[in-house]
Amino acid sequence: MGRGAFRISFLIGALLSAPIAFAQQQVLPQSQVLTVDSDVMFSQSQFGIRVAQELAADESILLAENRRIQAELTTEEKALTAKRSQMEADAFRAVAEAFDARVVQIRKEQDEKAANLERRRQREQDAFIRVASPILTTLMRDAGAKVILERRDVLLGDPAVDVTSFAIMRLNQVLGDGAGQDDVPPDE
Repeated sequence: MGRGAFRISFLIGALLSAPIAFAQQQVLPQSQVLTVDSDVMFSQSQFGIRVAQELAADESILLAENRRIQAELTTEEKALTAKRSQMEADAFRAVAEAFDARVVQIRKEQDEKAANLERRRQREQDAFIRVASPILTTLMRDAGAKVILERRDVLLGDPAVDVTSFAIMRLNQVLGDGAGQDDVPPDE
């Protein structure tokens, strides 16, 4: 085997054995217009993953609390129903109405807790967009773009100008999981 053939064989062998990640590395597209899927950008970023995990934990706690309350109220309702035959109608009605009012109040409180979780989810997404903005601006400048559009708002476009994966990579590098960010106020 000649020297040239050996070099070619060596290069082919080296290329074939290169890590797949190296072969899959992409180059930031150079375009006046870029697109991004902000939902994917949020949900697949370390920031969004942290938020999803925290909210899932809080939702789990709320669901467990709801199940516990429901079991307690069911037990109380059965006990109240059992006492019905031993009580006068007016007395039972007063106790039943008080029970119903308490159930309505508890439901209102639990619904408010669920609404607070949803408001927190929205605040976190809004905060993410605020802290992501300078990073996306740099990405836009690096790509020579004048605008980044939301991918779902584009009727027809070249998938090569979608920079969602680049945005996620840069967001993860700069923000990490975003823990300790002061942009999101605590639950009210």
